[in-house]
Order: sequence, then structure tokens, then C-alpha cells
Amino acid sequence: MSSTEIRHHQESVTVHASVETVYDLVSDITRTGEWSPVCTRCWWEDDATAGQVGAWFTGRNELPHRTWETRSQVVVADRGREFAWVVGGDRVRWGYTLTPAGTGTTLTESWDFLPGGIAMFEEKFGDDAPAQILDRTRQALEGIPQTLAAIKRIAESGTSLKDGRL
Repeated sequence: MSSTEIRHHQESVTVHASVETVYDLVSDITRTGEWSPVCTRCWWEDDATAGQVGAWFTGRNELPHRTWETRSQVVVADRGREFAWVVGGDRVRWGYTLTPAGTGTTLTESWDFLPGGIAMFEEKFGDDAPAQILDRTRQALEGIPQTLAAIKRIAESGTSLKDGRL
């Protein structure tokens, strides 16, 4: 399968922290800028529903050649098991699954480029859609291991880059 055909990717890492600790970290989207190589900041649209299924949040993404914001909705919020969201209602699904691994956690990050996302790219970019899709796919494939490594480091150190605590 060529990289233009990749629509799903996932990778895992073992984190020496409990599933609850890791879940609490990855489900706090306001901390995403601490580990994501692209998303620099996220905020909840309504703090009263933060972290719950159906809650919406906005993410600010930055690359050297462009900056943009996306709106996402939480689709799974099962503490200690899985936290996931869909960008733009139907474009891309990102998620974390957590599995106990001895005294630690196997953390798996997944990315799915959904049919709605492919259709949006085809409509928005026309003949350039395959190149744009390939670029987003490359960003996901390169970003997931970087993200997992950073989450592991933060969770195992028990600190936050943002405020010096976890």
C-alpha cells in the first residue's frame, strides 16, 4: 500500500504510570501543546462539558508554512481505557487507547483519515488533493511517535512543562 492509500495508523509505547494517570494526562486537551509537534494549544468550548463525550474543543496548529485552527468533538471518554475525538465532525479521528501493562500502561495513539476528510480535501484542493492528503498523512505518521515519546516522558517524570506539575 502506498502512503497515499494509508487511511489508518497507530503506534504504541509502554508508559511507567497507571492507566488512570495516563488517561488524565491525554484527556486534558488543554495540555496538548506540551506533546504535539503540530498542535500548539487546545481549549474547551464549554468548561462544563470538558472531557465528556459530545464536548467540543478548538485546536491551534502551527507549521513553519501555515497556521490553522480545527474544531473537534469528543467521541469516546472512558477513563483508563480510551479517549478519542473527531476533527471537523467527520474528517479525522484521533484517539488514545490504554491497556494495563504490569504496573504501567500500554498507550496506543491512533489516526484515521475518514471518508468525510478525503471528500473535503478533494472539494477544497481539487487536483492538488492527493498531494495535500499525502502531506497530512506524512505529518500523522511522523508526529505519532514524537507525541507518544513526549507523553511518556511527561507521565513518567510526573511534571508538566506548562506549570511544573502533573
